[in-house]
This record gives sequence, C-alpha cells and structure tokens, in this order.
Amino acid sequence: MTLAIRVLIGLFAGFLLGLALASSSSPAATMTIGVLSPVGTIFVNLIRMTVIPLIVSMLVANVGVMTASKGLSRIGVRAVLISVGLLTTAAIGSLFIAGLILARIPIDTAAALALREATNAASPGAVVPSGTPTLAAWLVDLVPQNVFKAAADGAMLPLIFFAVMFGLALARINEARRDAVLRVVEGIAETMQRLVAWILGLAPIGVFALAVPLAARLGLSAASAVIVYVVLVVVLTVAAVALLLYPFGIMAGPMSAAAFVSYCAPSQAIAFASRSSLAALPAMVESAERAGLPPGSSRVVLPLSMAVFHFGAAIAQTVGVVFLARLFGVTLTPSQLAAVVFAVVLATFAVPGIPGGSIIAMVPVLAVANLPLEGVGILLAVDTIPDMFRTTANVTGAMTLQAVLPAPQD
Repeated sequence: MTLAIRVLIGLFAGFLLGLALASSSSPAATMTIGVLSPVGTIFVNLIRMTVIPLIVSMLVANVGVMTASKGLSRIGVRAVLISVGLLTTAAIGSLFIAGLILARIPIDTAAALALREATNAASPGAVVPSGTPTLAAWLVDLVPQNVFKAAADGAMLPLIFFAVMFGLALARINEARRDAVLRVVEGIAETMQRLVAWILGLAPIGVFALAVPLAARLGLSAASAVIVYVVLVVVLTVAAVALLLYPFGIMAGPMSAAAFVSYCAPSQAIAFASRSSLAALPAMVESAERAGLPPGSSRVVLPLSMAVFHFGAAIAQTVGVVFLARLFGVTLTPSQLAAVVFAVVLATFAVPGIPGGSIIAMVPVLAVANLPLEGVGILLAVDTIPDMFRTTANVTGAMTLQAVLPAPQD
C-alpha cells in the first residue's frame, strides 16, 4: 500500500472519528480530542523544523549553480524574467479566482473561530495577529538586520531574500571556493530532503491526528471545503497550462501549435502517471532533440529549468493559502496578499524533489500569511490527485521555457 493511500485512509478515518465526536459531549470524546491534538502539533513541528535549512540551502544551491554557469549567463536574465513573469501571473490569477470561489463555500463562522483559537493555543505563534503595514515598512522588513534573528523568529521572507542574495554573490567568487561551498550546501539540501522524506512517512498518523479536531469543530463543512479545494486546484492548473503556457510556448517559440502539443505530450504522460519530474526528464530531452531544438537543451536548460521552475506549484500553493484562510476564518489584508504572491514565486524555486514537496515548500508562504501551519497536514492528505496535475504542469513549464530560450553557449 502506497504512502498516498495510507495518508488518505488516515484523513478519512480522522474525519469520520471527528464527526462522531462532534455529536458527543462525553468526557471520553473531549479526552480523545485532547490527546490527538498534540500529536498533530508534533507532526507539524517536525515539518517546521526542516523548513528553514531546507529552503535556504536549496535556494542558495540553485541560484549559485544557475548564475555561475557560463552557458547560462548569456540567457540567464531572460530565463529568470520569463519564469518570474509566468509564476507571478499564475499566482495572481489563482489568488483572484480561488478567492471568489472559496468565498462562496459555507463555513460556520463560530466553528472556524473556535478552530483558529484552538490551533493557536496548541501552537503558540502559529497565528500572528495581522496588521496592515505600509509598502515602505514591508520593503524595509524584507531586508533582515540580523539573518540569525530572522531565522529564530521564523521570518521567512527576509531569509528567502538573504538566500537569493547569498547565492548570487556565491556565483561571483573564485571557482574552487565556490564549488567547495556549493558541495556543502547541496549536501545539506540533500540531507534535509531525506529527513523530510522520513517525516512524511509519519504523515498517516499526523494527518489522522489533525483531521479529528478539524472535523469535530467544523463538521461536514470541512469535508466539502476540502473537496472544493482539490477540484479547484486541478481545474486552475489545467486552465493555466492551456491558457498561459501553451499560447506563450507557441507564440514565443519556433513551433506550430500542433508541433508544440506533440513536443510536450510524451513527458506530460510520464509526469502524470509517475508524479515525478525526474522520471519525465529523459522523455523531455528526447522530445527537445526530436523537435530540432538546440542540443544544449539536453545539457543545461531542461535539467535546470525542471529543477527550479515549478509552474504548477505556484497555483497549488496560492490556492492552498486561500483555502486555509477560509477554513480557519482568517481574513487576508491586501498587503498580506501581495506578500503571499511574492513568497509563492520565490518558494517555487526551492521545492524539494520528493512527493508532496510543493506542500512542504509552502510553509514559509503560510508563515507570511499568518496562517496556522497545521493546515499543511490537511493539504498533504489530499495531495495525490493535485500532485499528478501539478507535476504535469511543472514539466510543461520546463518544456515551454526550453522552447522559447536560445541554446546556451559555453
């Protein structure tokens, strides 16, 4: 039995038990919820424990490698601008559409407030009272005075900013010293991915423990909201690929519409079935060569764009934030929404290459939005179907980027 199936079983079992406990006022029901709530909190804390070293190390490694490559230096600026433009467009569009649709999903206001207060009590600091800072204050706070204090405070945006700047600076030092630092950073990133994989092995238990109090407080409205979330992520992902990636790849690249569809199809099929971008890489390279694209694509552009350009993650993370805000009864201010888009774009460049990696990478986005990180467990539990479409979108994004970029020349 796969981990995804076991996690789904844990989710459904937790919802069923939570709904049963919701209709009971016995001391046993209260004690059961009281016992399971800390278990769910421990699971979320295990994930939170890995986030800062994982995100920072992956950003430093990816930015350092990309900007240090002589072949990529000539097209790097264009690639970054295209990637950021596509990611920002996808995030803003998802934010707008998801907000309109999820606002119509009935959630009991009193129950959502109770759930939020209970979550805040179980994890102090998980929900921070939100304000409305000015743009100037937001920009000032983006640059950390003390990066270690920012890490201790869990201030993710300043840490992400520092990691990107560090990676850019690393690319400009002596090659031997740069390679030594990159080896250490890449080793940390790989180690953290292994640790995250171990923690995700506990997901069936953690998801069960998180689902019970959620269902007990919100009842059937929580289940209906989860279903809407899954459908919304799938629909928006397919729409973004069809309405954004395909037209851009066809108009900005050298291929006709039919040729571009044929170019993407083999790797899309593998990505959808395997839920793995790495599994689709050989088919991506073969399709690029068959389409007559420059041979450099198989050496540099495709592998790197697949590793750092996660188009589908921008949609899934944005919808996830809006969904959890609705579920926990949190109103996001305009400045928070802007910060969410900014954080999503940067977080997509640090998605670990493991199942559910996009959900793990959205922890800093939730922190920016002042949302309970316990929501990660709920999203992980129902991530099997969204992950199939998200991985396919990630592969399509990498193929699109390759199609519109010239070959890197060493």
